[in-house]
Amino acid sequence: MATASFRWILQLHRDVPKAARFYAQGLDFSVNVVTLRWAELHSGPLKLALMQSPSDHVAEKEYSSLLSFTVTDINTTVTKLMALGAELDGTIKYEVHGKVAAMRCPDGYMLGLYEAA
Repeated sequence: MATASFRWILQLHRDVPKAARFYAQGLDFSVNVVTLRWAELHSGPLKLALMQSPSDHVAEKEYSSLLSFTVTDINTTVTKLMALGAELDGTIKYEVHGKVAAMRCPDGYMLGLYEAA
């Protein structure tokens, strides 16, 4: 029997409702709760908690955690996320196994997108 189980990933954001909207509208996360300071979302077994940053500290442009997602249409997903404030970090790459892209959400966290060939 495991002595620990995964609870959630926590990210700090300047604007929690805006960040929750980004994940819900851009990546189809289900929203459990959203307040000005806290949000809980999920996508399958992944639980994502968003908390208002206690200062102006958010993810640095150089390095951050990376959340990786499998998507059915990478072009549509990139377009949707950019409309919600994300930036494409490089170009969409066309690999033998499928398409991959790296993006930054509005608060700087890295997102990886993968569409199987």
